[in-house]
Amino acid sequence: MIDYEKIISPVVSALPPSGIRKFFDIVAEMDDAISLGVGEPDFTTPWAIREAGIYSLEKGQTHYTANAGLMELREEICNYYDRKFDIKYNPKKEVLVTVGGSEAIDLMVRTLINPGDEVLIPEPCFVCYRPCTVMAGGVPVPIETKEEDNFRLLPEQLKEKITDKTKLLILPYPNNPTGGIMSKEDLEAIAEVLRGTNIMVLSDEIYAELRYDGEKHIPFSNFEGMKERTVVVSGFSKTFAMTGWRLGYALGPERIIKLMTKIHQYGIMSAPTTAQFAAIEALKSCDDDVAEMRREYNYRRRYIVDGFRAMGLSCFEPLGAFYVFPCIKSTGMTSEEFCQNLLMEEKVAVVPGNAFGESGEGFIRCSYAYSIENIQEALKRIEKFVKRHSK
Repeated sequence: MIDYEKIISPVVSALPPSGIRKFFDIVAEMDDAISLGVGEPDFTTPWAIREAGIYSLEKGQTHYTANAGLMELREEICNYYDRKFDIKYNPKKEVLVTVGGSEAIDLMVRTLINPGDEVLIPEPCFVCYRPCTVMAGGVPVPIETKEEDNFRLLPEQLKEKITDKTKLLILPYPNNPTGGIMSKEDLEAIAEVLRGTNIMVLSDEIYAELRYDGEKHIPFSNFEGMKERTVVVSGFSKTFAMTGWRLGYALGPERIIKLMTKIHQYGIMSAPTTAQFAAIEALKSCDDDVAEMRREYNYRRRYIVDGFRAMGLSCFEPLGAFYVFPCIKSTGMTSEEFCQNLLMEEKVAVVPGNAFGESGEGFIRCSYAYSIENIQEALKRIEKFVKRHSK
């Protein structure tokens, strides 16, 4: 009889399951339930993208690509960043196509982190940064961002956390779960703290196209001296409604991208070929589709924020991504209690804020990447629940 406890990695065994998927799995087996829990666009991938994928199959383009991805795709990614964000990358040396943005995050962390190295992580944040750090042997160092600061990372907070063991800063803006953004001035202040250090930056910019303040997103690598120390991580899931295609990418210094590609070639080989051909079309011809989806998200954003405020819950106004992060402290329940009871009593699934770090306690995350009809019905049920439990 094999004793699994003696052979399973204690590091992996100790990792908590994703707090996002927990409630999603329950909803999947519950009749008449509404989920605002998963960050997945309700839009179907635009037809031009799907057609390009179908056409690639009809042409028999079903073989491995280069480890780093199709050269044409890498060129289009570089063209896209030049056209949209005024920054140039070399498609031959500074781009890696990955299986979703999450793989790019994992590769970046594993490329840099040795046991004991510290990784600075502004929280609340996406659930994978801490586990990726732990699995690489690193030490996650959370930096609590606060609602009164619009969930921005402040330069004085960053300074306080830097030690001689600090190797990497993760910069997750626009932010999941809060919807917070960083202005040009905010990012410049962070860049100033980093100048003269040997700290690298993982800038997760998967929501770069989903910003609602009228300003254009600025990649962190655009700031003086930051390109050499920054790996930008992004992908196609959110911007182009391509979650199931599983395609992301990393842009960064040649030396770092080369090493990330080395890990990628052993663990993955190459990203899905059909998805790569589809992504080429996305970058070439789907600006209008992205703009239309952004307009719809913006309408839903205003609607859901107003809805939470009308029922008496404080709700920070998100200016990026497609999430709201209302405060539920007034109910007297913890985030877990609120979400569990809401699901059982009103059949609405949202995600407890503490799934995104301890500083998320007292909040819940709701995605507005769902139809307005679902959002309307969910808000009605949540309001009934809040009134029932109000003190």
